[in-house]
Amino acid sequence: MHPSPLTPVFSAMQVGLHIMVVALTVVVATQEIVSGPHRVLVMVLAGIFLGVYFAGGRYRRNLVAARVWLGLLTVLWLALVTVAPLAVYLVFGLFFLYLHLLPRNWGLLAVAAATIVSVVGFAAHRGWTVAGVIGPMLGALVAVAIGLGYQALFHEAAERQRLIDELLATRNTLAEKERTAGKMAERERLAQEIHDTVAQGLSSIQLLLHAVERAAPDHPALEKIQLARETAADSLVETRHLIAELTPAALEGQSLAGALHRITERAATPDLDTQLLVEGDPQRLPMPVEAALVRITQGAVSNVVRHAHAQRMRVTLTYGDDAVHLDVVDDGTGIAPAVLAESPSGSFGLNAMRSRVEQQGGHMDVESEPGHTAVTVSFPLEDQ
Repeated sequence: MHPSPLTPVFSAMQVGLHIMVVALTVVVATQEIVSGPHRVLVMVLAGIFLGVYFAGGRYRRNLVAARVWLGLLTVLWLALVTVAPLAVYLVFGLFFLYLHLLPRNWGLLAVAAATIVSVVGFAAHRGWTVAGVIGPMLGALVAVAIGLGYQALFHEAAERQRLIDELLATRNTLAEKERTAGKMAERERLAQEIHDTVAQGLSSIQLLLHAVERAAPDHPALEKIQLARETAADSLVETRHLIAELTPAALEGQSLAGALHRITERAATPDLDTQLLVEGDPQRLPMPVEAALVRITQGAVSNVVRHAHAQRMRVTLTYGDDAVHLDVVDDGTGIAPAVLAESPSGSFGLNAMRSRVEQQGGHMDVESEPGHTAVTVSFPLEDQ
């Protein structure tokens, strides 16, 4: 969690409160030393008051202990008020503690009660005066205004910090997904390249050597030809193993439906409800087709999560008699016509999906308007 930009403000307010309490306590003790009859008692009580006040920092995280600490401070303040008239001014620091540590209604009630005690206590020492009544009341009103403002500022800062943390977490998640998608795309590209070059070449070499064996069974180099064919066959097996290891990670160890379920499930958030439907009788598809379906689902789902601002998304995998269909539907804001265009100026992601579909002999359609966007992909099965 990153520190809030308002943390220095709150720290400064706490330091200001500490300085105010110390200053008022010193004033009370000094006045009593100069002209008061209870010098020693006031000095002792003031020292205990300050000691208890600064000892309360260790109870800050325990609300029950903090309230007990506040009660002890109040008792010490009352004791000071009975012997030193200026001790009523210490209540200004207590006002902030009441508002901070007690529930709002109880805090306001405590402030009102402390104000009455201050007025009565000052009047008991110096008699009833306008200043003796108005002073504590104005102090209480100022403290309440500052305390409530502090609470509102604190809650606003906490909410803002929560949003910042969520945005940072989302950014990190998206960055990780993009890195993973890039790695998976590179793995698939390498698998395709190896399949189309090395594997096909080894297969052709094996067939040619086999043809030579049959055409010239008495050739003096027949044993070497057989050895070369067997070596090519072994290398082809190893190459196919390598291609299998480069299969998209989402497909490793599970079915196509399982891979799509994992993609859909991971995209779900409190603001986005996701669902995967599988219709028809599932059947094993060629690896390039399954890999293409996984990649297209990842791309379409990623677009929904990052751009659509949708509340619901449904992914449907349908096994038909002659084709397999994939539909990714959401209720988001839709795709802009310029982005939707099938042209170099359109969306790179959509163009990449179209290219991937066309490479496997499939067909892709995109329908979009505010409140409904559907990406539909079909691959024929008659030649599989």
